[in-house]
Amino acid sequence: MSTVKITVLLAILGLMSGCITTMEKDAPKMKPEKALETHIRLGLGYIGENNLDSARFHLNKAAEIKPSDPGVLNGKGLLYQLEGEPGLAEKAFKEALRRDRDFTQARLNYATFLYGKERYQEAYENYEIASEDLNYDRRATALYGLGMAAKKLGRNERALAAFNHSVLLQRNFSASHLELADFYLQQKDYAKAKQHLTAYEVYSRPSARSLWLGIQIERIFGNKDKEASQALSLKSLYPYSQEYLEYKKSQGSR
Repeated sequence: MSTVKITVLLAILGLMSGCITTMEKDAPKMKPEKALETHIRLGLGYIGENNLDSARFHLNKAAEIKPSDPGVLNGKGLLYQLEGEPGLAEKAFKEALRRDRDFTQARLNYATFLYGKERYQEAYENYEIASEDLNYDRRATALYGLGMAAKKLGRNERALAAFNHSVLLQRNFSASHLELADFYLQQKDYAKAKQHLTAYEVYSRPSARSLWLGIQIERIFGNKDKEASQALSLKSLYPYSQEYLEYKKSQGSR
């Protein structure tokens, strides 16, 4: 999963387009406190739809009501990030957390921002704080981020624990299943690698990486038909991927 996809995932509040339309109509009639909340939600919803102009409009409306609100600052941070303004994004995230250090959504978004800038130690620290919020409804996402940062830092056992905790909390978190499949394959624990790859396949469409992992696992188990099927899918779906090149190299060495 790319950093941009993770960021969008964190921004989405479960708003459907119909809900956005309804709130658009109702916002002008609301009291300031309710209008503030509604404009923030609309801004985040439009970020989730990659409609940056509408997101900016609503976040600016929210800022007119209360520019220091952590929710406004978090939304601005996401918007600046997507607009290619990393300095402004970081400033907004930091200010949101300065005003409310327990604002886990902003903490998680800031961690993802840091990860995207390859500032893995800082990302790790912020993911860890976010993952400790037992009441946060996206805790599995925070643990996945923690695992990815730990992996970049060479802390493989911590990464393994984080990915396992992630799928314990959210069984269908496919990105963590894929990381676990890869980890266990490298550790030669082929049964667990197969288990997690199967779980990934239940919850997500095949990726170049999942297909290449599948080829390697099925080859180890001697399942030639399944190996051939995975290889055909890899060739058909991702003929120019690094994984397909790796597969072709592996065929030449056999």
